[in-house]
Amino acid sequence: MSIVIIALIAAFAFYAVSIYNRLVKLRNLVQEAWSSIDVMLKKRHDLIPNLVETVKGYATHERETLDSVIRARTQAVGADSVQSKEAAEKNLNQAMMNLFAVAEQYPDLKANTNFQQLQSELTSIENDVEKARRYYNGTVRENNTLVESFPSNIIANMYKFEKSSFFELDHIAEREVPTVKF
Repeated sequence: MSIVIIALIAAFAFYAVSIYNRLVKLRNLVQEAWSSIDVMLKKRHDLIPNLVETVKGYATHERETLDSVIRARTQAVGADSVQSKEAAEKNLNQAMMNLFAVAEQYPDLKANTNFQQLQSELTSIENDVEKARRYYNGTVRENNTLVESFPSNIIANMYKFEKSSFFELDHIAEREVPTVKF
């Protein structure tokens, strides 16, 4: 009888250790995925001033639009949490959509090879951010499921594992065409 009890205790201990190790692994994957997003966003933030300078040469009287892009970029660079980064990136996306709407008004700007190259790089980075965001949200989903599910939630609560925040940028309002008024 005592061998059965020892075996059950050993099985429970093994199960608890495996859950703990899985929680640690998922927490690290979430942090790694966030780091990837952060790197992509930094690349994007570094590219934006060059794009603004190129537009500035052609669209000198569009100062308000250019200033809003710079302000939004500054906020995005300074954001430090997932929630603040999400809000800042939404604001920056809107400012960039307005910038590209302004660029449509200037055929010479649209034909400029530097502008086209910067726009192409930005599109490439946006695609990379989308892929990194999808990976991050997938790891967050897996982590949150384990943190909330029984019986792993007991281990998670004992060792203070917490749910992570999703990073979402796509909303219905962002899919609408921006209104640009001069």
